[in-house]
Amino acid sequence: MTFLERKPGVELRPWVRSLWYAQGMDLVYRRERILPTGRAQIILNLARDFILDCPPDRPTGRMAPALLVGQRSVHEIVDTSDMQDLIGIVFEPGALPAFLVDSADRVTNSFVALDEVCRASGALRDRLRELPGAEARLACLEGYLWDKLARRSGAAGVGIHPAVQYALERIERAPHVGTVAEVARSTGWSERRLSQVFREQVGLSPKVWCRVQRFQRVVRQLHHGEAVRWPELALECGFYDQSHLANEFRAFSGIPPTAYAGASSQRWANHLRAE
Repeated sequence: MTFLERKPGVELRPWVRSLWYAQGMDLVYRRERILPTGRAQIILNLARDFILDCPPDRPTGRMAPALLVGQRSVHEIVDTSDMQDLIGIVFEPGALPAFLVDSADRVTNSFVALDEVCRASGALRDRLRELPGAEARLACLEGYLWDKLARRSGAAGVGIHPAVQYALERIERAPHVGTVAEVARSTGWSERRLSQVFREQVGLSPKVWCRVQRFQRVVRQLHHGEAVRWPELALECGFYDQSHLANEFRAFSGIPPTAYAGASSQRWANHLRAE
């Protein structure tokens, strides 16, 4: 069983949070719940020519073997058999338009076959499958990203708008209720204008992004496995109270926070058994 995750080179870090590779992940359960982070990903299945689609209300189906997974504000269910030989990219918020050459909200909460937005994706996947070992595959993927992103760094209009970057940094520091209105005032923009540009670049509105980041603060705290004082945790993570935290946690994850806190320890904070 192999799992590697690494930061890209300095040139790619404005756009790419991490690259990862998983092989032989023989989990004892079939379905896994993936919690939303608000960040888009690319996923390529190197073991077989499809990725399974596991909607809760329909039979399991098949999707393309290489997917662009849009930034999500809801959880998803995946089939763990897809993790036999899987490689992926996690984008930074605001980076996706540089890859898509389109607005990020085009793919929010959806899966798009990678060859629909990148004609070379089939050749990339073939090349990755030919390479021996995780390190060689990650290096190949990083080279592909360099061609797609880093060489565009000098192009006009490619970067994140300074107002959006400022909003992301402010929300990261303090994703409390009321933050969005304060951020809009600080930029000199109206909330409506900030929301429009933010949504085009990040894929979510500032309010939804703020909610997801509050939720993620709770997830990180619970994943540490320490004793939970719910009222204090709610205030620390930017919620009005414990009830507000519980409602938001269920909205994003589909389960109550107590169920997450009581689950058996899992390797990744945003992955837990779904059955």
